[in-house]
Amino acid sequence: MSADTFREDLHRVADWVAEYRENVASRPVLSRTQPGEIARALPDAAPDDPESLDTIIRDLDDILLPGITHWTHPRFFAYFPANNSEPSILAELVTAAMGAQCMSWQTSPSATELEHVVLGWLGDLLGLPDGFEGVIQDTASSATLVSILMARERATGGRFRTQGAGAEGADKLRVYASEEAHSSVEKAVFLSGIGSDNLRRIPVTDDLAMDPDALDDAIRADRDAGLVPCAVVATVGTTSTLAVDPVEQIGHVCKEHGVFLHVDAAFAGSLAALPEMRWLMDGVKLADSFVMNPHKWMYVNFDCSAHWVRDVELLLQTCAIEPEYLKTARDDDVRNYRDWGIPLGRRFRALKLWWVLRSFGADGIRARLRKALTLAEGLEDRVRNDPDLEVVTPGRLGLVCFRPVREALGPAILDHVNNSGEADITHTKIDGRFTLRWHTAQGLTTEEDVDTGWAALRRAIDAASHE
Repeated sequence: MSADTFREDLHRVADWVAEYRENVASRPVLSRTQPGEIARALPDAAPDDPESLDTIIRDLDDILLPGITHWTHPRFFAYFPANNSEPSILAELVTAAMGAQCMSWQTSPSATELEHVVLGWLGDLLGLPDGFEGVIQDTASSATLVSILMARERATGGRFRTQGAGAEGADKLRVYASEEAHSSVEKAVFLSGIGSDNLRRIPVTDDLAMDPDALDDAIRADRDAGLVPCAVVATVGTTSTLAVDPVEQIGHVCKEHGVFLHVDAAFAGSLAALPEMRWLMDGVKLADSFVMNPHKWMYVNFDCSAHWVRDVELLLQTCAIEPEYLKTARDDDVRNYRDWGIPLGRRFRALKLWWVLRSFGADGIRARLRKALTLAEGLEDRVRNDPDLEVVTPGRLGLVCFRPVREALGPAILDHVNNSGEADITHTKIDGRFTLRWHTAQGLTTEEDVDTGWAALRRAIDAASHE
């Protein structure tokens, strides 16, 4: 492709991107595609001859877009958001153009040094305590797995890495998390070789946060039984309800027993950028590792997960490997982030985080976060004033959980809302009861979008009530 043709194609794709963002609100939020429909519309094999950009974009519009659930839609109220923004999109384009593989300092010095600097910026923005060193992982699931691996190595004196499950004490390791902790914790426990049967689910209090006294009791009982408490995962903003575990109390329990503490603040951690929400960082000074996702609520494209650890040497003992073909003369003087996680290959993720923080500034980030919280407070008020609904958890952190007074209608209401194309919400179960979830953290969401979603919810309630 000639430079002129490439430039023309870039402009064409740029126009497509801008139009998509401008008009995404006019599309159904949730894809209505049936299983297998997209695959049947595609050829059985790749073409032998080149196809034009016009043909490719036509199929993008006609075949693929109908099968996309639009996570950047202003009425995407489901799960948690995978936010992006114009600055982040621009940075991703530049990242793709560079095509850098940023596994070590030598392969791209700017990538390594920018990652170090920009995580310092982000840590300062969040009020992260001193003593942590950061790395960008792909997701919080990977960060949690790395932290569990670190805890495993510390608890076994580094023997698990070399001896595996046959290492002394390896069969006695135990990990602790609340009943509300994310499923990635269990996944990390079984992928690490500890085994999901050795994950202790700690009861929660009335506010759905981990009970630190119950944690202390569980650790003491396991020690008395000759087991090896290895790690605790505390959550700042659980997935179902955004419950916040009492990290300070949990941290003191971990210090007393010498247990590794990982804090998962994947979604809610961004709110610590607000001075009035800095309480979310209470107790993090006692943690061994901490993770939050800029790709959820810091307007950075997926994937970008900020993972900080206290003991870099332990991290390197856990993850580093140095074959001859990767060694360089400067390895003793630089960071090689390939050794700070699981993959060898690494994208230049720091660029988009740097670009967004510079484009919005700290005050711009805070203004967007406050807007989302205000929308959640308004949504909570609507639910409280609706005779057909009841609030389960308040919207203080950008998520409102609620259920219909006639609980049996919950699944039907959910289906009606999502099938309408007007909005997309999800559900969870709290104390075994079906509960609806609605967040307001999507970057493009406005009060008018909440109005539209609310109207869809009210129609869904009426329809379900008459079925």
